[in-house]
Amino acid sequence: MTIYVGNLSYQATEDDIREVFAEYGSVKRVVLPIDRETGRMRGFAFVDMIESAHEDTAIADLDGAEWMGRQLKVNKAKPRENSRR
Repeated sequence: MTIYVGNLSYQATEDDIREVFAEYGSVKRVVLPIDRETGRMRGFAFVDMIESAHEDTAIADLDGAEWMGRQLKVNKAKPRENSRR
């Protein structure tokens, strides 16, 4: 499962996010999408953890939590829809 982390501060780095989620277990991967036009982070990330039980705990604890001055939106990522035709 992949975790969606929304409403992130634009100052958050991959290491910052990895550090927060590491409190819940081993982090496999962190992806911070970058806007193609501006080169800036888009304000959300995706996190994969090694054990799904740790993912559920992280989602429960972090959804709605304040971090870096922002209230996080944390949930299971929805499958990507192919909008290009």
